[in-house]
Amino acid sequence: MRRNARLITLCVGLVFTSLALAENTPQRWVSAGGALSEWVSALGAEQRLVGVDTTSQHPQSLKALPSIGYQRQLSAEGVLSLRPDVLVGTEEMGPPPVLAQIRGAGVQVEMFSSKADLQAVEANLKHLGRLLGNEKQTEQVFADYRQQLQALQDALKQAQAKQPAPGVILLVGHGGAKPMIAGKGTAGDWLLKQAGARNLADNDGYKNFSVEALAALNPDVLVFADRSLSGEQALQALLKENPALKASQAARDGRLVELDPTLLVGGLGPRLPSALQQLSNAFYPAAP
Repeated sequence: MRRNARLITLCVGLVFTSLALAENTPQRWVSAGGALSEWVSALGAEQRLVGVDTTSQHPQSLKALPSIGYQRQLSAEGVLSLRPDVLVGTEEMGPPPVLAQIRGAGVQVEMFSSKADLQAVEANLKHLGRLLGNEKQTEQVFADYRQQLQALQDALKQAQAKQPAPGVILLVGHGGAKPMIAGKGTAGDWLLKQAGARNLADNDGYKNFSVEALAALNPDVLVFADRSLSGEQALQALLKENPALKASQAARDGRLVELDPTLLVGGLGPRLPSALQQLSNAFYPAAP
């Protein structure tokens, strides 16, 4: 009986401790970053989100939440109207005077990294774990995430032993017009390389190129991301506005691959392993 009584007392104590921790964690969240919003949802805390920015497109349920606009062009009024306890975002979030206003109104502002590397993902998840009061869960989530990416790299080594790495370019556009090419130091460049491609663009950052210059690169595979169109509509708009691309090896071979543009902003999110797998399958179609 005494043992049972002690056990009941211990359980009751744990429950009250958990409730106290929950009460001390922010309950009303606003997220200004697509990847962060996805991670909050993946960690089982989507119910805490009361508003998101326009880059927060996944999962689909986030689209039902009030929008605070684009992450780089926030308004203090829009954010504060949602009565948040915390605003989360990356260093891409701003402008700084607006963030200062939000802090001045008593809202906790938490900054995360938008860098495209695994160390940044690990640090972001640890940070989220502390805010959510569940660091052990985020540790396990990151371990699984890293394992998926390692399995992809192991498979790529086998594929590259049989096939040379394809030359690829990634174009980011809007309605097909004036595409920018993803160069060194971009999330797009990181994604291409992690999926086993040679990025043919050697410029820094995202840069506008003439259609002739793009065609001269003559990629084996052309990856495109459009901020306003998707699917066949996006592809046809790109080729219509940039007809010289039709002469590229990629177009002749039908190796034109769409990429969701939300994967290129706000850091690396939970959809990354599946997106890299899809790109890798396109780059190495004969791989087992």
